[in-house]
Amino acid sequence: MYKTGPEAVAFVKALKPLVASAAGVDIMIAPPFTALSLVAQEIKGTTIELGAQNLDWHPEGAYTGEISADMLTAAGCRYVIIGHSERRQYFGETDENINRKIETAAQAELIPVFCIGESEAQRDAGETFSILDKQVPNGLKG
Repeated sequence: MYKTGPEAVAFVKALKPLVASAAGVDIMIAPPFTALSLVAQEIKGTTIELGAQNLDWHPEGAYTGEISADMLTAAGCRYVIIGHSERRQYFGETDENINRKIETAAQAELIPVFCIGESEAQRDAGETFSILDKQVPNGLKG
C-alpha cells in the first residue's frame, strides 16, 4: 500500500533508464490497483511488464473491494503476486485460497508470482523447511 498514481508514475519514470539496457532478465512492477492504468501507459514500449499485487479467484460478483483476473488483464497486467507473506499474515490467506488464485491466474494466462515463506516465529522455531514443504505442493496442487 505504497504510492499514489502520480507517485507510481514518477517511480517508473526513474526506473526506465536504469533498466533500459538490462538483458536476460524479466522486469515486472506491481503498483497498487489504483495506479495500474497509469503505470501501464508509462511502461508502453519498454521491457518492463505490469503485475498486480493480488487477485480474487471469482470471475465476478458481489465481492466488494476485490479484483478479478479479467480486470487485471484488461488493465494490461501480465503477472500477479499470489501468496505474499503479508496476505497470509494479515488477511488469513491459506494454501487452499492461494491454490485457487494460482489456478485462476493460469486460466487467465496471467503469470503467477507464487510467494512462499515462513514467519519469523516459525523460522526461530526451526520450522522453515516443514512450512515450505507444505506450502509448495499445496499451492501448486493440480
